[in-house]
Amino acid sequence: MSPRRRRATVLAAATVLCASAAPVASATAPAAPSRAVAASGPAQHAKPSDLPDGLYGDADPRYDGVWRQSMALLALDGAGAVPAKKAVDWLTGQQCADGSFTAYRADTAKKCDPDAAPSDVNATTLAVQALAAIGGRGQEVREGVEWLVSVQNKDGGWGSGDGEPSDANSTSLAIGALHAAGRNPAKTTAPGGESPYDALLSLQLTCSSKGIEDAPGQQGAFAYRPDKKGKLTPNNDATAAASLAALGEGVLVDPENAGPKNKNAKSKPVTPLKCATGSGDEEGDGDGGGVPGGREEAAGAGAAYLASALKKNGGHFTTVMPGDDKEQPDYANTADAVIALAAGGHRNEAKSSLTWLADNLDKWDKSKNDPAALGSLMLASRATGGDPAKLGGTDLLARLTDTGPRPAQLPDADNGSSKSEKKDDGGTIPVWAFVLVGLAVGAGFGILLSGRRKRQQL
Repeated sequence: MSPRRRRATVLAAATVLCASAAPVASATAPAAPSRAVAASGPAQHAKPSDLPDGLYGDADPRYDGVWRQSMALLALDGAGAVPAKKAVDWLTGQQCADGSFTAYRADTAKKCDPDAAPSDVNATTLAVQALAAIGGRGQEVREGVEWLVSVQNKDGGWGSGDGEPSDANSTSLAIGALHAAGRNPAKTTAPGGESPYDALLSLQLTCSSKGIEDAPGQQGAFAYRPDKKGKLTPNNDATAAASLAALGEGVLVDPENAGPKNKNAKSKPVTPLKCATGSGDEEGDGDGGGVPGGREEAAGAGAAYLASALKKNGGHFTTVMPGDDKEQPDYANTADAVIALAAGGHRNEAKSSLTWLADNLDKWDKSKNDPAALGSLMLASRATGGDPAKLGGTDLLARLTDTGPRPAQLPDADNGSSKSEKKDDGGTIPVWAFVLVGLAVGAGFGILLSGRRKRQQL
């Protein structure tokens, strides 16, 4: 039985018990433990008074509120935890009447104002993935998908907002949302018949791409979008996102379905594109370029580029921050690349970079208390078949739960499934309540039988 189904069965049983002995239970049950007492990880720290209690993270949510909340919920679900109801309600409360999400709405009592805060494709796609994973929010998921389809570009892709040119990142996230909602991205076509995959693969550097002869080793990479001259420039972030989406996957990768089914099977080798020297054509292809075989081969070529780029830097990406010419480790995109590599079955390469992340975890300041960063690390560990709650001995789940509402139910440390112990945060029923109700019901039967015996003796 799946964890979600098991939880539904337990709650149903609890309802029956409570209906039969509610007065006894309410009279004898101790007060619910406070959040601080119930916490098994670090103590909860106070959230700034101007931020809602259901939101994860203490930083200004103006630009990433929905994004980081969605990442937190995805990571919790991936780790086998049940998010607190207030955390889920906060996310659904951010949805606009047309089904879209903005980056953040401070006052949800007011209607969404596109002039003040335009709908955000990326926020909507990730919120859809999170709500689909948690379950029980089908209407919100459907409305989110319907809005995405309504703003799909003619080339089959999406930009970051309605009317924006298609880019690899937003299109990839939209593919993940469609997949999570149970909709086939290949059949979600624009009026001209173009699918999201058509838009995505048009952004991959192949052996016939403009300027590829001056950039050996870059074939297989994806560009964010073409420049004004139509040239494609490799982008690590876009390549990680597109290599995952080309497989039809979202960020919540199931390790059981990633690559070889047998966890002990060998890692799938990466296969870079090989171009015939001076021909501008793919070796053995003869059609002038492109990736033969479709999107799975495109994903493999993207993964080969990722693996090569990561290896050159000792297992990680680097980036240059604005105003600083010095290269710095790019932890976030490295984590994204791990997820993409693992989803394609390239376990050796994925685990190599995951090990680098574990060894350098405390050098990344966002790994301390940033919900989106912690969520990406947890999803990366999960995708490789590791413990989604921990990385290199660090309890990521404890760090994440310290940034917001305690989960209604925590995962079992042995197998990642949900614990039977439930926290009183979000309307779930703690295990001691089941015990007390059971004792009360038993005591009631005992008293009833004793009374009958006495009447019989009289």
